[in-house]
Order: sequence, then C-alpha cells, then structure tokens
Amino acid sequence: MPRYALKVEYNGAPFAGWQRQADQPSVQGAIEAALARLEPGPHSIAAAGRTDAGVHALAQVAHCDLGKDWDPFRLSEALNHHLKPAPVAIVGCARVADDWHARFSAVERRYLFRLLMRRAPATLDKGLVWQVPRQLDVAAMRAGAAHLVGHHDFTTFRSSICQAQSPVKTLDALEIEEVAGTSGPELRFSLRARSFLHNQVRSFVGTLERVGAGGWAPEDVKTALEARDRAACGPVCPPQGLYLAGVGYETDPFA
Repeated sequence: MPRYALKVEYNGAPFAGWQRQADQPSVQGAIEAALARLEPGPHSIAAAGRTDAGVHALAQVAHCDLGKDWDPFRLSEALNHHLKPAPVAIVGCARVADDWHARFSAVERRYLFRLLMRRAPATLDKGLVWQVPRQLDVAAMRAGAAHLVGHHDFTTFRSSICQAQSPVKTLDALEIEEVAGTSGPELRFSLRARSFLHNQVRSFVGTLERVGAGGWAPEDVKTALEARDRAACGPVCPPQGLYLAGVGYETDPFA
C-alpha cells in the first residue's frame, strides 16, 4: 500500500488533542474521517507527536497508508475539501518509503510558545497566546532558561502521567525573543530537541514566567532542575500559546 507523509496545520481549540478519542473530537479523528471519504476505512494514521487539548500545530507530521496510488497534490486537495469546516489543513503531502514513519523516523521536534504581555483582554489572538497582565524581565528569563539547555534528568518538568521510559533528555535550544506582536508586546519561546516529555514545554514556560515576574531568581531554575522532583516545578502554563512548529528528518520528505 502506498504510504504518504502529511504536513498538518491546526488550531487545537475545538479538539481534545491530537489522539483519536471515542467521545470527543480530535485532530487524528478529523483526518481519518476525511480519509474515509476518499477510500473505505477504517484508517489509522500515526503522528510525529501527540499534542494535548488546546495545543496548536504549524507543521505536525503524520503518515497514512492508502490503497490507491494518489498524486500527492490531489490527495492534499481532496483531504482539505473533506476536512472543512474543521480548523485543520494539509499544507504538505509527499509519497514516502513503506518503512518511513512520522514518529520513529523523526530526529528533531521544534516547539513555539507565544506569551502576550498586556492588561487588556486579547481579542484577535484570543485562544492563540497565553496572556499575562505585566511586563516580564526577559534578561532574567534567558538566564534561567540557560540552566535547562543540555543533557539533563528533567523529572521536575515532566507530567506525572508521562509515559516516556526515561526523564533524561537533551534540550538543544531554548531561545526567548521579544517581538511586537499583533496584539502587543509578545515573548516567543523557541525550543528544539529530538523528543520532549509530556508537559515539558509548558512546565518550562510556566516556571520561566515566575522568573520574569520576579517570583523566582534565575538560579532557582537550576535548583528545581537538580531536585528531580515534580513538586519543585513552577506553575504549568495553559496550552493555548503552544504550537508544534516543526519536525525534522534526515531527509525532508516535503522538500
């Protein structure tokens, strides 16, 4: 059966997450339903990573196996037609080798987190950012973030329900950029690693917000990391500012 890689963009607000669920809407369920309109099912697609409820994606990657030999452009157009009106779009499609896997062939995941700093309620970016009503000390946050980059035991920043076999991961980058967003001053956190633990990014950002607000010193991030204790983590921030920004492979299937 031909295998196809799909690059997927979605607004996570109306979904209970990526993963298919029997009684709640999911991104996976929406795409599989669209596939069933093209070929008899059932269909089961695999993704590079499972995003939680309310989390968005700029470039999630999944793969599917189909009986028909589709032209990739026509397949993406047909799926986008049947995905309407769900806020999900196939922005890239490519034929891949039969042993290529969206998750297991990936060598890197990239996440973006958007934090809006203003008091007035967000309107244009509502549901797309985490809003805090104060300016944050970006230099202090960068100093705190530096303690997280590298090869560490991230037990402190791991959800209690995380299913990863080990809390030891390598965080390749955590950069914080201050930009003039559409709704006001915005911090954008860019994170890069081969893989992430459940709630790791939101735990990082929530903890660093405490540093920026003055509740924690930058060195407190190191202390929390070395504690290897979930109770030492700062608050876990809400999901709506988080985006799966991209997935890396040895050879880009969409190039």
